[in-house]
Amino acid sequence: MNHFALSAALLLTTAAAHATPPAGQDALAGAQIKVDVGGRKLNMYCTGKGAPTVLFEADSGRAGWDWSAVLPEVAKRTRACVYDRAGMGASDPIMRASTVANASKDLNFLIKNAHLDAPFVLVGAGYGAMVAQHYALRSRGAVTGLVLVEAMHEDALPADRAASLETALACLNAAEQGKTGAGCAYPATAINGEIGPRLAAAQAAQAARPSYWRARASELDSLDTSASQMRTARKPFGDMPVAEVAHGEPAAIAAAVMEVLDKQK
Repeated sequence: MNHFALSAALLLTTAAAHATPPAGQDALAGAQIKVDVGGRKLNMYCTGKGAPTVLFEADSGRAGWDWSAVLPEVAKRTRACVYDRAGMGASDPIMRASTVANASKDLNFLIKNAHLDAPFVLVGAGYGAMVAQHYALRSRGAVTGLVLVEAMHEDALPADRAASLETALACLNAAEQGKTGAGCAYPATAINGEIGPRLAAAQAAQAARPSYWRARASELDSLDTSASQMRTARKPFGDMPVAEVAHGEPAAIAAAVMEVLDKQK
């Protein structure tokens, strides 16, 4: 082995030694608690103790495991829960359009049927921030704080959404034929931290399922409808603590959650 190859091998070995996934990440790689939300079941996982319960909402086309680096930090302080929207992660496939209002209804059923006790602090990323806000606006008494990470806004939808939908539909077609389409991997995110082998395998399996791409395409295809639903629901949050995080970095998100928790009455 030449000097360059040896150095590269040593660097890879050193990196692997420090590339440890967040504690408890493996629990998010498969089904945990399946909660009925009306003829379908959504996958949920909770850890930690205390009140209020912090409940995480993932970005568009993403599963609850995206929060694996933030969840254990919040669970040191209070009860923390993640779940998968319909068609994502280990949840059942979609049976209707994946709009913000439908996701908000599913979240309402999830909370009731899982017997989660209010109050809640909701943490949403991107599209998930719209879902979190819609639920909060419809359930004022239950939600006492919001953390919005790189939040999507109803009046500033992604300019590339048509191209993203086209890609999702192409990946759906490939998955239905049992093929692996170009650019059809589960996308990486800085929120997730290091990815361990079990989660990497779960993400690869997710990207091979037509049900995942069908749900992802539906969220993209329904964005204009979701935006209209948000405009209808939109009201001032009053004195509810709302923290906004511009960049999805685990430490910054955890710090924002702690800030909101500190303001709970």
